[in-house]
Amino acid sequence: MRDYGTTSFWLETSGDDLTPRPALDRSIDADVAILGAGYTGLWTAYYLLRADPTLRVVLLESDIAGFGASGRNGGWCAPGLNISLTRLARLHGREPARQVYDAVFDAVDEVGRVAAAESMDIDWRNGGELIISRGPHETPLLKEYYTELEEFGFGDRYELLDSAGLADRVRIAGGDGALYSPDGAAIHPGKLARGLARTVERMGAMIYERTEVTDYQPAGIFSRRPSFSTLAGEVTADVVVLAGEAYLTRLRRMHRSMIPIWSLIVLSEPLSDAAWQEIGWQSHELIGSPRYTVVYLSRTSDGRILFGGRGAPYRFGSPIRDEYDRHEPTHEMLRALARDWFPLFRDVEFSHAWGGPLGMPRDWHPRIAFDRAQGVAMAGGYIGHGVSTANLGGRTLAELITGQHTSRTEIPLVGHRTRAWEPEPFRWMGVRFLQAALGRVDRLSEQSGEPPRGRSLEEWLARH
Repeated sequence: MRDYGTTSFWLETSGDDLTPRPALDRSIDADVAILGAGYTGLWTAYYLLRADPTLRVVLLESDIAGFGASGRNGGWCAPGLNISLTRLARLHGREPARQVYDAVFDAVDEVGRVAAAESMDIDWRNGGELIISRGPHETPLLKEYYTELEEFGFGDRYELLDSAGLADRVRIAGGDGALYSPDGAAIHPGKLARGLARTVERMGAMIYERTEVTDYQPAGIFSRRPSFSTLAGEVTADVVVLAGEAYLTRLRRMHRSMIPIWSLIVLSEPLSDAAWQEIGWQSHELIGSPRYTVVYLSRTSDGRILFGGRGAPYRFGSPIRDEYDRHEPTHEMLRALARDWFPLFRDVEFSHAWGGPLGMPRDWHPRIAFDRAQGVAMAGGYIGHGVSTANLGGRTLAELITGQHTSRTEIPLVGHRTRAWEPEPFRWMGVRFLQAALGRVDRLSEQSGEPPRGRSLEEWLARH
């Protein structure tokens, strides 16, 4: 059996039996077949069965439920997206942009509500979110973000804190302010993924693990109903759902719909009570930064600090391999940042390091889609905001499939069309340029003490 603890601390500590469920061993028929037993697939199954308990729902997972980003993330159940309100408004209009953010705010609460209703202990700690400034070069970015939120009517959900206000919540070296929102919760993502899997099975869904989907066929001239192909046989259904996030790029039809970008994590050993007295952080707020090179922190329920971020290089051709889950230069960079943020880390060991791919669309725009004529549905492209947005994606897919009309089915994530990524070698050249260039922007800003000027090509690309 695979040692899942080497891949994700969260699966190791989920308290669940990680013995794989049975694999598919023959061709079968279903009402709805779902590729992926991560958050999107599991939430889709959950809401489908809530709407119609008689549905035959099948999930096909190439490893075990929660193995991908759902079981490896930073434990952030938070509002917001990587695409800004201003960009959404430019694409879809001001009010539709607001509706998207409203829907993500609602999804945060919905995750906690369902976990409580279904008796899933996911270590829910609703302490809110802090985006912190560690110097005058970052403070203007926080104010700019807060101004945008105010302009779209979300100012009452946020508060700008000065250095003293930040220190009242958490003491970080160089911290001179923060943008705080009470919305957002730290969770145990492995417990959520494994708990959802058990819940949908109890409701009647069937999960086949160690069953890789190699292709899918929409309904059309050559087939009355859509289907998934696996090495063990065909799974034919009225609707097939593509819920594999970054792993969808392994399918020929989906290869350029997203690129896999690695997010890596280091985890400390449990800190002493004295250390927590020094740091504070008693409300378990989620902590982020306005840096272009993303970092994110959370406090685990057993007293560790999780420090995650980007930095692992994009690989030519968008391959996904287990060995990419570790990139020592990036893991060491994260350890160094943790020691810089928290000086007491000079005397603290790091017990775990892991990573995994997330799916990045060409325009950084999440997508929810259902083509009833072809019988194909999909949701994804969350770019690191999947704990909350996958709930929104799965809930909305279930409503679309069952013909419900709600506020969610009207948001512009539904039906959005994203341009495909460029073919290689242009994809590799562009992504590697942007990764390196944005890292330089952050370093120059830190060295000069001046905020990024927003005039470089890489900054323009990052905002568009």
